[in-house]
Amino acid sequence: MQENAIVTKVWNFATILRDDGVSYTDYVAQISYLLFLKMEDEKEEVGETSQIPSGFRWQRLNALDGEELLEAYNNALNTLSKQSGVIGLIYNGAQNKIKEPNKLKKLFTLIDSETWMGLNVDVKGAIYEGLLAKNATETKAGAGQYFTPRVLIDSIVRLMRPQIGMSVCDPACGTGGFLLSAFEYMKKQKPNKDELEKLKNESLTGKDVTQLVASLCAMNMYLHGIYKPDIEIGDSLAKRGEKRFDMVLTNPPFGKKSATKVLSSDGKVKNQKEEYSRDDFFASTSNKQINFLQHIMSVLNPGGKAAVVLPDNVLFEGGAGEKVRKKLLNDFSLHTILRLPTGIFYAQGVKANVVFFDKIQTKDKDAKVWVYDLRTNINLSLVTNTLSSEHLKDFEECFCAGDFKKRKESERFKSFSVSEILKRDKSNLDIFWLKDENLQDSEMLESPQILHEQIRQNLELALSEIEGIL
Repeated sequence: MQENAIVTKVWNFATILRDDGVSYTDYVAQISYLLFLKMEDEKEEVGETSQIPSGFRWQRLNALDGEELLEAYNNALNTLSKQSGVIGLIYNGAQNKIKEPNKLKKLFTLIDSETWMGLNVDVKGAIYEGLLAKNATETKAGAGQYFTPRVLIDSIVRLMRPQIGMSVCDPACGTGGFLLSAFEYMKKQKPNKDELEKLKNESLTGKDVTQLVASLCAMNMYLHGIYKPDIEIGDSLAKRGEKRFDMVLTNPPFGKKSATKVLSSDGKVKNQKEEYSRDDFFASTSNKQINFLQHIMSVLNPGGKAAVVLPDNVLFEGGAGEKVRKKLLNDFSLHTILRLPTGIFYAQGVKANVVFFDKIQTKDKDAKVWVYDLRTNINLSLVTNTLSSEHLKDFEECFCAGDFKKRKESERFKSFSVSEILKRDKSNLDIFWLKDENLQDSEMLESPQILHEQIRQNLELALSEIEGIL
C-alpha cells in the first residue's frame, strides 16, 4: 500500500474516535504507542531482541478482547512510562484515551494489518510525518498552530549545509522537523559505518517543554531509523545550557510573554511575568522569543551557525530587544534575514522571519545584513496557494551558500550596512522597501483576524514598554 493511502487509512479512524472526545493529538499519540509495540514485536520475528518487557508485548495484547484488552493496555502504558531510554521517552505520561474496548481493538487490528519493519525507513517516516501534518492541519491550535512547513525547513537546511561530524540542536524541537531534515541531509553525504552511528546517536539533540510533543518527536526519529534519540522533555530557557553546538536550527513557540498563574493576596488568580535569571543572558525580559535568541547565542560553539524563525517584534522591540540586536550585530555575524510571507502558519496573523547568523565577531567595517523580502505582494494560504519549494527557489539562489561574496542585489534582495543599522532607532531590523500593491485596494486588505493579531501584538508591546518605565 502506498504511504499516502496508509496515512488516509489510519487517519480516517480518527474521525470515529472524535465522537468519543479523543483529540487528534491524542489519537496520534495512541498510534505512536501501538506502532512502537508492533515494530518491536516484528524485530523478534527477524531474530532481534525486543525492548518491551515480555508481559506487555504486541502478540499478547493483540490476542485479547473487550475489557481484558482495555485493562492490559492500560497496565502496559503505565509500566512502559516508567522505563528508561527511548521507551520511557515515547511512553512518558502515556494514558489510554480510547475507553471503548471495541474501538481499541479496531485500532489494534488497523496497526496489525501492516508489516512496519519491512517498510523502508523513509516510507515509515513519511507516513508518520503525514499523520503529524494532518494533526497540525486539523488542530490549528496548541502544538499545531506553529507547525513549520516542511518545504521551509528543508530550504533552511539546504542553505545551512550541516556536515557529517557536526552537532545540531533544536532547543524547541516540536515533532523533530529540523533535526530530521538535517539528518537526511547529512545521510546523503554517504557516511561510513562509524560516522553513521555517531550521526544517529550523538549528533542530533532536541528539547521541548511539552511532554506529549517531545514523545511524538522521539517516535518520529525512531521511525526514521534513529533508535536512541537524544530528546529531552524540559524548558530550554530554565537554566544555562551545558552543551555547545555547531549548529542550531529552530522555530521557537510564538507566545509573546512567559507567565505563571499565581494567587494574589486578594484571592484572585493573576499572571506573574516570568523572567529567566541566567548569568549567560545579558538582557532581562519575559519575551520568550528574545530569550530563545539569547539562549541560542549562548549555546553555539565559536564559529557555530544558527537559523531561527522569529516573529517581527523581535526585530523592532525596544528594551531587551534592542540590547540583544546590538549584541547580535556587534559580536556575531548576522548576515541574512528572510521576511516570510503571511499565511504559511496555522495561526492567523503570524508575521515571521528566518534570521541567519554565525558566532563570529566580524572585523569587517563594511559588514552587511542582507534582507530578502518574500512577503510583500506575495499572498499565500494553507489551502489555495500553499508555500512551495518554487517560492523559495530565488531566495536560495540569492543566498549563495557557498560564497557570500557572490551575492548581488535584486528587487527582493537588498543589503544594509551593519554600521547604519546600529544608528537606526532601536537598531531596528524590521527592514522593508517594496511598495505593497495590495494596500491600494481596500478589497485586498488583510483579513480581520490578521489585523486583530497585529493590533494585539502592538498593544502588548506598548504595555511592556510602559511597564519598563514604571
